[in-house]
Amino acid sequence: MKSYKDEIKGLEERGLKRRLTTLDPDLSHGDRLLKTEEGRTLIDFSSNDYLGLKGDPRVVAAMKGAAECFGVGSGASRSITGSTSQHAGLEEEIATFKGAQGALLFNSGYQANTGSIPALLSRSDEIFMDRLSHASLIDGALLSRASLSRFAHCDMDDLERLLKSSTASRKLIITEGLFSMDGTVAPIEEIVQLAGRYDAYIYLDDSHGTGVLGPTGRGRLEGLGLKAERAHIIEMGTFGKAFGTYGAFIAGPKEIIDLLVNRARAFIFSTSLPAPLISATRAALRVIIDEPERIDKLRENSTYLRKKLKNVMSGSAIELLGEEDSPIAPLVVGDNSPAMDLSKRLISLGFYIQAIRPPTVPDGTARLRITLSSAHRREELDSLIEILEGMIDETK
Repeated sequence: MKSYKDEIKGLEERGLKRRLTTLDPDLSHGDRLLKTEEGRTLIDFSSNDYLGLKGDPRVVAAMKGAAECFGVGSGASRSITGSTSQHAGLEEEIATFKGAQGALLFNSGYQANTGSIPALLSRSDEIFMDRLSHASLIDGALLSRASLSRFAHCDMDDLERLLKSSTASRKLIITEGLFSMDGTVAPIEEIVQLAGRYDAYIYLDDSHGTGVLGPTGRGRLEGLGLKAERAHIIEMGTFGKAFGTYGAFIAGPKEIIDLLVNRARAFIFSTSLPAPLISATRAALRVIIDEPERIDKLRENSTYLRKKLKNVMSGSAIELLGEEDSPIAPLVVGDNSPAMDLSKRLISLGFYIQAIRPPTVPDGTARLRITLSSAHRREELDSLIEILEGMIDETK
């Protein structure tokens, strides 16, 4: 029998072995600091808490209050006894927030993607997926047993070529709104046009765009003036990022929501999210709506850091990816070991920035994934830029 020790050894030799690091939040100074087991304080530049809401007193208070009324667990799936007034309330609020006919909660983004995509498709259908889509989207596509065609990242000519040659009975275009490892934004207007031309549905994973993109943080579709097109758009979003809580949702046409209630196995056969967590998410949603200045500050921080980094990196072999105001700023190093070494050095200097390696990103593109928050202070950004400048100079 082949030992699993050989598998682990192989991962370690290739610089791909993952290890868990214990880090506790230091909420006494806002949602941007971490405490190590040794008691060191680190500035968090790796989490997806884009709006600094995971420790917001109003969000925490909502969770505490709901726990006293509903208890800490839901006790069953939504179709049994796990569908409370909190669940129904959040679904209604999310549908309004997203401008959709309805919404349905899932326990995580991974469950939403691996549950919804197979429920929507069959063997006679075809999926057209951006090549840099998240692993959960790939897994959902494979579970659906539909044909899978992948187009080059944000390449609309390649997508049209695939759509034009398809004879599938139902077509589904899958893309992310804001790509989590590259910081790039999907050309959704062009995708909508192609979907209309070739009679296709769109599945938009806007996990990183919800609360971040659009004039008021409603995501990649906000401000595009889409009306009739929304009848063919299925949107997924999560609460574990800009909302600072946990869980996910699908928003879209009423018939899609009804279908998922009846066919999505990840929804039907899972104990529902606890009501206190739902209450916390509703409180976070109110903050996002009432305090657009958080989104403005996030964009200000993102633009500032990128502008400075572009100057610092001139002539370097390290590449900065992403859009100008994206809160995801990946620095592509290339090989795994140098990326890990840079990450360790940054952590030793007080900046928690993780190295991202295959299979999360393609081979040869290991990177430092810097994520910004509205909670970051200008002096913290300047300190990080100064340290990165010294490290990048060594590569020139």
